Amino acid sequence: MKSVGEVMAIGRSFPESLQKAMRSLEVGLDGLDEVKKNINNKKLNKKNIISELKKPLADRLLLIAQALRFGNSVKDIYNASKVDKWFIEQIKRIVDKEIELKTKGFPKKPEEILKIKALGFSDKKISQLCGLSEKRVFDLRKKNKIFPDFKRIDTCAAEFKSMTPYMYSTYSKNYLNGDTCESNPSSKKKVIILGSGPNRIGQGVEFDYCCCHASFALKELKYETIMINCNPETVSTDPDTSDRLYFEPLAEENVYDIILKEKTKGKLLGVIVQFGGQTPLKLASFLNKMKIPILGTSKDSIDAAEDREKFKKISEDLNLLQPANGIAFSEKQAFEVINKIGFPAVIRPSYVLGGRAMEIVHNKDELKKYFKEAVIVSGDSPVLIDHYLKDSIEVDVDAVSDGKKVIIAGIMEHIEEAGIHSGDSTCTLPPYSLSEKIIKDIEKQTKKLAIALDVKGLLNIQFAIQNNNIFLLEVNPRSSRTVPFVAKATGNPIVKIALNVAMGKKLNKRDFKESNKEYISIKEPVFPFKRFPNVDTILGPEMKSTGEVMAIDKSFEAAFIKCQLASSNPLPKKGNLFVSVKNSDKPKIVPIVRSFQKLGFKIKATHGTASYLMDQGINVSKINKVSQGSPHIVEDLLDENIDILINTTEGRKSINDSFSVRRTALMKSLPYFLTISGARAAINSIKELRNNDLEVNQITSFH
Repeated sequence: MKSVGEVMAIGRSFPESLQKAMRSLEVGLDGLDEVKKNINNKKLNKKNIISELKKPLADRLLLIAQALRFGNSVKDIYNASKVDKWFIEQIKRIVDKEIELKTKGFPKKPEEILKIKALGFSDKKISQLCGLSEKRVFDLRKKNKIFPDFKRIDTCAAEFKSMTPYMYSTYSKNYLNGDTCESNPSSKKKVIILGSGPNRIGQGVEFDYCCCHASFALKELKYETIMINCNPETVSTDPDTSDRLYFEPLAEENVYDIILKEKTKGKLLGVIVQFGGQTPLKLASFLNKMKIPILGTSKDSIDAAEDREKFKKISEDLNLLQPANGIAFSEKQAFEVINKIGFPAVIRPSYVLGGRAMEIVHNKDELKKYFKEAVIVSGDSPVLIDHYLKDSIEVDVDAVSDGKKVIIAGIMEHIEEAGIHSGDSTCTLPPYSLSEKIIKDIEKQTKKLAIALDVKGLLNIQFAIQNNNIFLLEVNPRSSRTVPFVAKATGNPIVKIALNVAMGKKLNKRDFKESNKEYISIKEPVFPFKRFPNVDTILGPEMKSTGEVMAIDKSFEAAFIKCQLASSNPLPKKGNLFVSVKNSDKPKIVPIVRSFQKLGFKIKATHGTASYLMDQGINVSKINKVSQGSPHIVEDLLDENIDILINTTEGRKSINDSFSVRRTALMKSLPYFLTISGARAAINSIKELRNNDLEVNQITSFH
């Protein structure tokens, strides 16, 4: 298994459900979109696409549709893919209708429009096929009174009246039965919560946690809760989490159809977008344009935080430091920005979650390669460029604001240095090495930003500390992936408090318990690397983790040991340590290796690292890199002669050369550390492990 999430779509026909599912994936699809090139960037045609269909690829359904567009027969596609002919024939219905729309244009008869919608075509897809604007398609649909019905799925199988049915939209109607919509909106005061969509790297169950707790809090306030989501594996789509559940794509058209239906009865107070991560946040502009109230932080505040130029001005007005940065709408502009701010630089597309397509570039060749392979840049999709702060400490802050008062929910210090995505970093609460002055300054800056942005609800800020200077990296006026961790570490119902603020209540310090500083909580990421043979385990600004574990104890070291155990990365008490570090890390690794040696570990290192350690009086056995020939480090790993590894590297060649070392360590389930800070935490924790037994306590005993 390689997938990290899934969507569920419901309709009255396979084509309707399939196209809704494709839109729900949030990978830029509007249905069974065309695929013009294969994964190796080779142009597809009628002949070579048959070869592609023989491979069990993630986009096989799209390839089947493309093969039909090329004129391949159902039989040929079946022989190549072994996908049942019935499914291929159903996909053919969609492709045939696409061709009809392209050649004949938008139909004039209402019944023909209805047939198209019943096959799952979105307004956006129809607009692309017919050469119309999406608004024009919606207006024509509205003129002809073509709207979806909402059907119920009975969770009690008709044995008795279901109190928690859930709904889906469909255009497959039977007009002989008159009004067939089963939504039956209530006459109550109601609030819509937009869910987080499918789990994927960068947006996981953390946001679903927030959506669920928002729904629970709304119920306590006696509002009817309406959840819209398309993820079948989350708690938010349990029928009894909210009063009403719509199993629908989190797309403009689908969300708006639900809003129109719910507004026919009762009072819709508004929509909450701040708990589901980037997915609902991207719908804020559309909702604002359609004059749908957004509860909590406003659309303008969201824009001010997301828009690089607006945010830069706010930061300057508040006298807050930011890394030198710029914005580029073309490759040429990117080089102009780099000439001003210098290398190394962090570069990423705008409006992304999980650091997708984000890289640290060290020279012009790497920058050219980035534009060639990683992104498509345009006027609508610029790239953001920041000077990379080397050897800095990254800090995450979660806070709640009512626009005037701000309460800091948690300040988390990352163990890994800045430059590794926050979702991939091990972090501690409270901070374990920051001075009281730095912490107080972070609190002040957080409060300034929350008030300047007029945040009403949750806020997440990322800072970097370099030479006691605090640099502002990013502000997100929404829930973050650390909210569940902070809530469990402090015992504070953060989402509930933020929800109350979004509904108009003022913040009260009495709502928050003071954090107990007698214990420390650590969050450690979990990675899927074993599932992907050619993926390097080295970390960077693009997120790779698919989960996390949490541990609490009275000391940093004990909590760190628990995290390693929970993430299947147990630390050894004795054995052989392998070390290979980049030149800039060699002075820093000396005290760490010396500590390992004092504990009785035998030290092995590649030639450059070994020579440096020997010069410092440390007894080291030299071992070859793989490129230097046998006997080499990978053979030692396979022979189980190594118990723990420390490997830091930089530069494309060095990273490639050491890839096999990291992969072998992973496959042999050996603990390995890719940063000096991680290695330091490991040796301190091994000392603790040798001297003291771990204690297990109920989480409630800490709060």
